[in-house]
Amino acid sequence: MDLNLENKNVLITGSNRGTGNDIAKAFLEEGARVFVHSLSEGASESACEALANDLALPLWGDITTDAGADQVLTQFLAHEHQLDVLINNYGEARRGKWSTTSTEDWIKLYDINTLSIVRMVQRFLPHLPNNGRIINLGTIGSTKPNNIMPHYYAAKGALATLTVSLSKEVGPQGITVNLVSPGLIRTPEVESSYLERAKKEGWGDSFEEAEAKITENYFPNPLGRIATRREVSSVVLFLSSNLASFVNGQNIRVDGGAVDYV
Repeated sequence: MDLNLENKNVLITGSNRGTGNDIAKAFLEEGARVFVHSLSEGASESACEALANDLALPLWGDITTDAGADQVLTQFLAHEHQLDVLINNYGEARRGKWSTTSTEDWIKLYDINTLSIVRMVQRFLPHLPNNGRIINLGTIGSTKPNNIMPHYYAAKGALATLTVSLSKEVGPQGITVNLVSPGLIRTPEVESSYLERAKKEGWGDSFEEAEAKITENYFPNPLGRIATRREVSSVVLFLSSNLASFVNGQNIRVDGGAVDYV
């Protein structure tokens, strides 16, 4: 199936590492030009070198500030390319409990996970064509939050409602806006953290050996495993393509069925 993403211009925030970096790889494999973004200088350049593809171009700027978001826009415009797809991947979870999380912590997580997206949309929307795509990366916690990290889930919940509101604003222009909400993803950090716990429980010495037990105890779902980064990236690619031209304002969960209601 041809997604027809060749020669598309894609900007992915926070794509110098993690799931965002795998999304960048997936687009490059489709022949798209990818603007790899990092918050700090040098990180996106290093990521582009590692990607080893002339279609990967670095941008940087701290999008938790207006000045940093302005900087990203200025760098992008210097390339003289129209933007086809804006992927707001950057976000951050931080530990916290209701009893100990300060109001400053709540504000910071809202700034990171919600307002950074607002900044990017406001600056790049004028540069999207009538069939442009905006995809936000969320979490199933916006639908089914836990008692821990309440400030993170609240910010991601706001991102979910933001997505629907924006889809109504720009829909008449032919621009679609959707939210992709993964559950637990098999990043190297997740593997390392959960394998350490698994070894203490005697579930196995490798992640593959312990995955079923890890899933059962920490992320139960009907498929009995944890999503790979490529499984998340593939959904993002589909939503970026013309095949998804009538999918709009949706929260698409990539969780193996962990959230068991519609």
